Amino acid sequence: AMDTGPAEPTGSFPWVMPWRVIITGQKLSTIVESNLVTHLAEPSEVEDISWIKPGRASWSWWSDHDSPQDYNELIPFIDLAVEMGWEYSLVDANWNMMKNGDLEKLVEYANGKGIGLLVWYNSGGPHNIVTEQLRNAMHQKERRREEFEKLKSWGVKGVKIDFFQSDKPHIISLYHEILKDAKDYRILCNFHGCTIPRGWQRTYPHLVSMEAVRGAECYSFDPQYPDAAPWHNTILPFTRNVIGSMDYTPVAFSDQTYPHITTNAHELALSVVFESGIIHFADKVDAYLQSPEFVRSFLSHVPAAWEQTRFIDGYPGKYCVLARENNLTWYVGGINGQDVEQQVILDLPFLLDGKYMMEIINDGDSEKTFRYAKKPFKSGDRPEISIRPRGGFVAVLKSID
Repeated sequence: AMDTGPAEPTGSFPWVMPWRVIITGQKLSTIVESNLVTHLAEPSEVEDISWIKPGRASWSWWSDHDSPQDYNELIPFIDLAVEMGWEYSLVDANWNMMKNGDLEKLVEYANGKGIGLLVWYNSGGPHNIVTEQLRNAMHQKERRREEFEKLKSWGVKGVKIDFFQSDKPHIISLYHEILKDAKDYRILCNFHGCTIPRGWQRTYPHLVSMEAVRGAECYSFDPQYPDAAPWHNTILPFTRNVIGSMDYTPVAFSDQTYPHITTNAHELALSVVFESGIIHFADKVDAYLQSPEFVRSFLSHVPAAWEQTRFIDGYPGKYCVLARENNLTWYVGGINGQDVEQQVILDLPFLLDGKYMMEIINDGDSEKTFRYAKKPFKSGDRPEISIRPRGGFVAVLKSID
């Protein structure tokens, strides 16, 4: 067997050990709202952060795994991003086999429309037997910097690097090496098939997200995923997403190989309940464009970056309601992981005193439909909301004082 690197760590003195962290508190909010993992990481190594822009991305691979191999299949996803006001579009595996055009031509088209392209790579390396391409452009420094140089000259904004598949010391070093090089070329990074977040987003703020979660792609290859997803989704805000951005690729209204049993309002709420520096919206073009106008409007405006997060109510495996704030607008997302209705009280004691307008989208009469309402809300109000089985809701509160 080939040597794929030692399992045991080595170091030279003075030897600095990474933090080992336990977050504990008397209330679930202590955990959900914690930034401890990031705070314990080294301060940022990036002086000018003006090029690091969080945002939302369209993504063709989830609905059609072969789409990155056809220029004509990717154009509608760039146009979708334009239509929705999203910042990015992700070009996934095997784009180097593209027909009817190539990546350079695609970048030119996207940038001409004001959309930043994100491009997928296989991390490569001797330990990795996955054949998806582009392979072997990322695990050796010289080759990697060459690739970043080319991407930068074309105007690519970021990379998604996949299949690290190991926490051996040399692979952990590889993450740091990639992030250091990407910084030099102003390339955003998203890691998949990777380790869990370890606070590196503070040190390298261009690390926009990491997978390290069983996300929406599992609908395409795991027959057991759909039954688990409703309660699994309610556990993640208390666990995985506490430690850093999570690229779950949410908001899948249509079905992949194994149909979802979450309602469409549950799916919509994941855009607020889950946090990722770039949110990759999983679904196909029509799934979004044929949604009701109020759903399209919500997805056009929902931010990817938040100034503060508040835990409202919930319990892992049952339900979860979170509020997040960006630019003085509060977004509330709630999901139910159970097969029975869940009553929640929308208690928002942290709102500044005054009057608000609240828009609320929740489940309609069926699992695939929505209901929309707009009503005045004042600080101190505590309306009750009923979340249907495996359902969800979103609410947006804007001050009208």
